[in-house]
Amino acid sequence: MFDTFRKYNKIVMIILFLLIIPSFVLFGVERYQGFGRDEKVARIEGHDITKPEWDQQHRVETDRIRQQSPNVDPTLLESDAMRYATLERMVRDRVLAAAAAKANMTVSEERLSRIFAQDPGLATFRTPDGKFDRDTFQRVTGRTPEQYEASVRAEMATQQVLLGISSTAFTPPALAATTINAFYDTREIQVARFAPDAFASKVTVSDADIETYYKDHTAQFQAPEQASIEYLVLDLDAAKKNVVVNEADLKTYYEQNASRFGTKEERRASHILITAPASAPAADREKAKAKAEQLLAEVKKAPNTFAEVARKNSQDPGSAEKGGDLDFVTRGAMVKPFEDAMFALKKGEISGVVETEFGYHIIHLTDIKPAVVPPFEQVRATIENEMRSQQATQEFAKAAETFTDAVYQTPDSLKPAADKLKLTIRTADNVPRTPAPGATGPLANRNFLNALFAADSLERKQNTEAIEVGPSQLASGRVTKYSPAHPVPLADVKDKIRAQLVAERAAVLAKTEGEAKLAAWTAKADGATFGAPVTVSRRDAQSQPLPVIDAALRADPSKLPALVGVDLGAQGYTVVRVTKVVSRTPPPAELAKQEQSQVGQSVAAAEDAAYYNMLKDRYKAEILVPKPADTLPVAAGR
Repeated sequence: MFDTFRKYNKIVMIILFLLIIPSFVLFGVERYQGFGRDEKVARIEGHDITKPEWDQQHRVETDRIRQQSPNVDPTLLESDAMRYATLERMVRDRVLAAAAAKANMTVSEERLSRIFAQDPGLATFRTPDGKFDRDTFQRVTGRTPEQYEASVRAEMATQQVLLGISSTAFTPPALAATTINAFYDTREIQVARFAPDAFASKVTVSDADIETYYKDHTAQFQAPEQASIEYLVLDLDAAKKNVVVNEADLKTYYEQNASRFGTKEERRASHILITAPASAPAADREKAKAKAEQLLAEVKKAPNTFAEVARKNSQDPGSAEKGGDLDFVTRGAMVKPFEDAMFALKKGEISGVVETEFGYHIIHLTDIKPAVVPPFEQVRATIENEMRSQQATQEFAKAAETFTDAVYQTPDSLKPAADKLKLTIRTADNVPRTPAPGATGPLANRNFLNALFAADSLERKQNTEAIEVGPSQLASGRVTKYSPAHPVPLADVKDKIRAQLVAERAAVLAKTEGEAKLAAWTAKADGATFGAPVTVSRRDAQSQPLPVIDAALRADPSKLPALVGVDLGAQGYTVVRVTKVVSRTPPPAELAKQEQSQVGQSVAAAEDAAYYNMLKDRYKAEILVPKPADTLPVAAGR
């Protein structure tokens, strides 16, 4: 970017050092704290949200979406609408947090503990002895348990802010009925269409007309700026290729994890259970134990009768009818006392009475499938891939530093970086400034494209800096050829303009004809030609355009039949004959109740939104960046 700086960077660094250090001494560090401070994108009660915070939050949200929906279009995630929606959610969260703090809303430790205990997602982070695995949790979630607890506490507190509004929303039956009836309102109509296609043969377009249109609408016929580029991508897969794994490490890993690469030992057993819960009185448990010992003596005398004894006496409803058979299981499938006893038996042996939290068991081991461990050579490739994957993250961090330095130190070529890191230089033609539909990887990343199309990059054709284009993914590119936006020659768009003018003028003729027919048929119904009657509503449009449905429903029910004209613009004109109102069959009581509930939910959501807007005003919340035209709606509640 700065040739002189790149060439003499060591000299420049010395000069900068000599200039900057005295300035700190003379003016103090405070003068530099605001230097380069990032722009503000939103403000809530005097507290700012900066662009890096916004970028980070959007990255977190898009990463989560990619994990949940790997096939999602990346250009959608990086669209202005999605980014703005992220900022709106950030503002919303901070407004509600401010309101919760103002109202001193808190979450009790007891309630928080109960929620955590019931959360199935957190159960996966508990060790067999019930302890919470902090390291695994932090590695998987990227947060400490304390950070997670704080976020849940904050989320629950802010939920209380809106709960007081939504939980008290009231929908009178009359309001619900009016809303539901509008949705199910039905009319029988007949339609006469005046399509532009029927009038196209009557339209004449001259070359002069085309030339005039071209001159008056030059902006419509601009070829967008495009670039041919070459670029490099460094990701975990590329980093994995550079991980060196020696044979000794592979064999050590195999020995330490041998059981993972094969099948575990499986055992098949039958059992007889005499139930006696741990909470049962001591006398009842003694009675159950005595019964189990009696049955044990019986099956010890005649082992071949075990299945029959189990059918008659076992109190385990899941296995008794199968002679006590539990099928094949591995370690970890049964409660520990039962498992320890079962895996201590030899095939065909019968255990003593085994006590568990469910009662007293007699176990008969009927079969064993030994563990199968494949030889090292058979799983060598799998082990190598696992070890490379485990080390790839660390390798990526080192490679990222090399990548960043290499694309900077040799600004006019990507080859040195590609050679150092064994990367492939990729190429792409006709790359636009904004992500194209269907684009993937760096070509779908707005920041990468902005860097490519920066004035300095276009002028000097030098490498961009290393840019993060995804989780553990960096890219750098350079423009090899640039075509600025330019007018498309008239000859290339002449046929397109002709077709457009024909369509526009045919639509005008269609409208003129339709309006004339409407006037004539209104004056005298004889001779009017309509299609077959159809029954339409907002729920069932019967392939009719929405303006036709709206016009039919707006017609005065007391003055039917009635004629209505509908201008469909480029689709022509339609005359609608509304013949009658079609009454709705009263729904079953259960469906009517559901419909009223849905209206109530809509009313509650509207009240939530209104209350949130009031809170935004109260806490002086404002977004300081322009709102895109295709902004996505963000609800006040979640």
